[in-house]
Amino acid sequence: MIELSLDAMAHGGEAIGRLDGKAVFVAGAIPGDRAMVEVVLDRERFARARLSSIVEPSPFRTDPPCRHFPDCGGCQWQMAQHQAQLGWKAEILVGQLRHLGGVADPSVRPTLSPGPPFGYRNRMDFSVMQGRPALLEAKSSRAVALEVCHLMAPPVAEMFDRLGRLDGVSRLTLRAGIATGDQMAVVDGRAPVELARAVARRSIDEVVGGVPFRISGRAFFQANTDGAEALVGIVAEALGPTSNQVMLDAFAGGGLFSLTVGRRAGRVVAVESDPAALGDLRHNAKGAVAIEDLRFEEYRGEAVDIAVCDPPRTGLGAAGVEALTAARPEVVAYVSCDPASLSRDVRLLAAHGYRLDWAQPVDMFPQTFHVETVARLVRN
Repeated sequence: MIELSLDAMAHGGEAIGRLDGKAVFVAGAIPGDRAMVEVVLDRERFARARLSSIVEPSPFRTDPPCRHFPDCGGCQWQMAQHQAQLGWKAEILVGQLRHLGGVADPSVRPTLSPGPPFGYRNRMDFSVMQGRPALLEAKSSRAVALEVCHLMAPPVAEMFDRLGRLDGVSRLTLRAGIATGDQMAVVDGRAPVELARAVARRSIDEVVGGVPFRISGRAFFQANTDGAEALVGIVAEALGPTSNQVMLDAFAGGGLFSLTVGRRAGRVVAVESDPAALGDLRHNAKGAVAIEDLRFEEYRGEAVDIAVCDPPRTGLGAAGVEALTAARPEVVAYVSCDPASLSRDVRLLAAHGYRLDWAQPVDMFPQTFHVETVARLVRN
C-alpha cells in the first residue's frame, strides 16, 4: 500500500498520480486527492492502482446523490463538482490532440455545458436483473439492479418509476421527446402492462433547432436534447453555410445536421447506411436533401464546399478520411464522441492537407468522462 497524490485526469476517467516518475492510474480518485492505493498492474511506462482510502480529499469532491454510485457503471464522476468535470474534459481533449493528433498547441475552447448536470438523458438502455432495470458495473460484466437513476430526463424517469416487475424481459430501452413529451419503450421479451402504450409506439417526435424529427425505436439520435441543440449551433458556426454552397453530411443519421445547418446551404448530400436511420432521414427530409444509401467509406460523390461528419466512436479511420477528403470540402465540422479517435483522425486529415482550427468540447454526458467535441478543420 502506498500514499499517492493525484494531480490530473486521464481519458477514460481515472485520476493520475506519479510514483518515481511513472504515471499511476487510479479509478475512483480525482485530482487534488491524497489517497492510499494498492498497485495491481505494474508496467514499464505506467501502473494501475486500486483506491483503498482517501487520506486528504480533493477540494473538488462532493457527495454523490445516487445510492447506486459507484457500483453502477453509468456514472464515473458523481463524486466531483460539475465545474471541475468541465475543466477536466477540456484538459483531456488538449492532451489527446497533442499526443495522438500531433497538434503542438491545439486551440481548445472551454467545455460548454448545454443543460443541467442531472436529468438530461432522453434515452436509457438497460439490461434486466432480478426483474429490475440494470446497468453494468464499471469495467465488469456484472449488472447492478437500479431503483433510481438521476441521469434520466423527467419524461424518461416517469416511465422508469412505473415499470413494475420486468420478469420475462432481457433488454429495455426508454426514450422520450423532450420538446414533445412523446414516450416510447423498446422491449426484448414480454412487455410489462405498465408500459403498454409506450411499447405500442414505433417512433417518437423530437424538435431540435425548430425542426421536427421522427426517431424510430432503435435508430440513433443524440441522447441529450439540449446537447443536440448546442451541437447544431456549433456546427453552424464552424461551417457558416451559404446559399451557393454544397454541404456534405456524413453519417447523417436521421438528419440532425442536414435539416438544421443544411437549411442555409444551397444543396445538401446526406450519406447514411443504417436502415432505421435511413427510414427516419427520408421521412424527416421530405425530399429536401439528396440521400446516399451506402457506407460512408464507400462514398465517392461530387465535390462539396463544406462537410459535417458525425462518425461512431471508432472515428473515421483511414477509409473514412479518404472518402471525406476525396470530396474536397474547404471546411469540415467533425463531431466526435471520443477524443482519442478524433485525435487520430486529425493526424490523418493533416496528412491530407487539413489543419485543425479549433475544437469545442461539449458536456453532453455530465457525471461521466465522456465528452462530445466539434472540431473545425480547414483545407490548406
